[in-house]
Amino acid sequence: MTLATTDELAELPSDWSRALCVTAHPDDMEFGGAGAVAAWTTAGKDVAYLLLTRGEAGIDGMEPDQAAKVREAEQRASAAVVGVRTVEFRDHRDGMIEAGLGLRRDIAHAIRRFRPELVVGYNHHETTFTGKHNSPDHRTVGQALLDAVGDAGNRWVFAEPGLEPWGGVKYVAMTSSPFPTHAVDVSEHVDAAVASMAEHREYLKGLGYTGSVRDPLVGLYTQTGLRFAGRPAIAFELVTV
Repeated sequence: MTLATTDELAELPSDWSRALCVTAHPDDMEFGGAGAVAAWTTAGKDVAYLLLTRGEAGIDGMEPDQAAKVREAEQRASAAVVGVRTVEFRDHRDGMIEAGLGLRRDIAHAIRRFRPELVVGYNHHETTFTGKHNSPDHRTVGQALLDAVGDAGNRWVFAEPGLEPWGGVKYVAMTSSPFPTHAVDVSEHVDAAVASMAEHREYLKGLGYTGSVRDPLVGLYTQTGLRFAGRPAIAFELVTV
C-alpha cells in the first residue's frame, strides 16, 4: 500500500501545546515529519525529541562508537533547524532494540517528564508506505510507544519517586504509516524540512546518497497533498490508545 489513495486526509488536530516525538533512530523524524515539526514550533508549540538509540549501526563504513557520536551531533543540529531544543537519547542497541519492560519504562518516564498532549511516533506496522518490510526497530519502538502512553498514566506502573503520572496525552500520531488518516500543511516549511534532513551529512553519505534531498522530500509532500486539497503536506496515522 502507498500514500496514493483516493481518501482525503483530515487536518491533524492542533488543540495542544506540547509534543514529544519518540523514534528509534536519528533521521527518523527527518525522513517522516520534520516539516510538520517546523510548522508546530513556528506556531509557538513546544516539541521535544526522544531517540531510543544513537544510530551507531547506521553507517557501514564507520565503527559504531564513532558513528554514535557523529549521528548524535547530526541529530541535534537537525532538530535545531526546525526549532527543537530538547533532544534526548537512550542507549538501546541500534538494529537490535528489544521489546520489553525496559523499553516501555524509558518511554513512559519521558512522557511523564515532558507531559505532552501530542505524542508522535514512527510507523509501527509490518510494512512501510512503499509496501516494503518495515524494520524491526521501527516496529518495536512504535508498539512500545503505544503501550507506554497508557503506562505513563498509571501511577503504579513504572513508579519512580518524584515523577508523577501523566494521563494528559490527547493524540498519538504515527508518521510514515501505510495507513494515514490526517496531515499537516507544510507549504511554508519545505526549506526548513530540507535543511533539517541535510544536516545528516555523514549518514546520507554512508547510504551512498550524494544528491539533493529536496526533490524526494518535495515529491513526498506533493503526493500527500493530492489527498489534502492540493497542499504540500506530511501524513500521519492518528491512533486511538
